[in-house]
Amino acid sequence: ANVSESGGGTIGVAEIEGLGPVLVDSEGMTVYEFTVDKGSTSECYDGCEAAWPPVVAKGRPTAGEGAMTSALGTTKRKDGTMQVTYEGHPLYTFAEDSAPGEANGSEAEGTWFVLNESGAAVKGQATGGEAEPAEEQGESGGGYQGY
Repeated sequence: ANVSESGGGTIGVAEIEGLGPVLVDSEGMTVYEFTVDKGSTSECYDGCEAAWPPVVAKGRPTAGEGAMTSALGTTKRKDGTMQVTYEGHPLYTFAEDSAPGEANGSEAEGTWFVLNESGAAVKGQATGGEAEPAEEQGESGGGYQGY
């Protein structure tokens, strides 16, 4: 995954199975907040940045369907690029998400969360991707955790 520089950086909302409506970038890829960030200042660089590419904009970010224009902003990164923020949270994509509708980074390390249209963290796991290994399910297929 490369750093996406699509004009102004559009942030919209898409429905992800298991999580509900969450923020996505202009490609439909799920975006995340990093709770280690200090306010709108990113703490994600080097190896972190390779796994969690920042959502950057050349100019003012725009709100796609479902997102609030008033929530969008930018913050300057160490390299001078402008990272898109939502309700003050710098936004990132996740290198392990390969297609729209995936949220494999949800709750990763207890510090990475998808955001809803209000900019609040959404707890839970996406059910659409490959997050759950098949061998963890019981033979009945009905119960999630067993007894």
